[in-house]
Amino acid sequence: MRIAIISDIHNNEVNLKKVLNYCKNNKIETIICCGDLASKATLDLLNDNFSGTVHYTFGNMDKGQIRDFALGEKYKNTTIYKNYGEIEIKNNHVKPTGHATRRIAFAHYPKIAKELCETGNYHFVFYGHTHKPWTEKIGNCIMLNPGNVAGEIFPPTFAVWDTGNDKFALIRIHSLK
Repeated sequence: MRIAIISDIHNNEVNLKKVLNYCKNNKIETIICCGDLASKATLDLLNDNFSGTVHYTFGNMDKGQIRDFALGEKYKNTTIYKNYGEIEIKNNHVKPTGHATRRIAFAHYPKIAKELCETGNYHFVFYGHTHKPWTEKIGNCIMLNPGNVAGEIFPPTFAVWDTGNDKFALIRIHSLK
């Protein structure tokens, strides 16, 4: 299975549509969003143009109606988390937290991501906020920032994780049609 990891969309619908087209064309069925969609309209665009499962945690730019959702609330095909979310992968399928082969957490802020990594409870922790693609190993945990979809400060990117071999690819959005 392949999972797209996105962050910091900041209402950039043009780039988000490119990401969603990539997901459709590459049979990606799950998206982990590390915050900063920025509006309910962008959350709706994500849900209306992606038929798979979305796991989404709030970022600092998520304001207004989007903040009215409760922790763990399901909105269309998206599960919403307040400060961080966690899922587990078993037999290459995303399952609610339970017994699985790999534990994953995701947050918006690097500080929270690092703290999650340092617990030793996760194999992978994804985060956003800095807009800069980055990977770092803390203990046995891989911490990864997919960059930003908006194209602010750094060129727009997102990551794709192949859970079959635990390889990550950084996708440059400007190279997509």
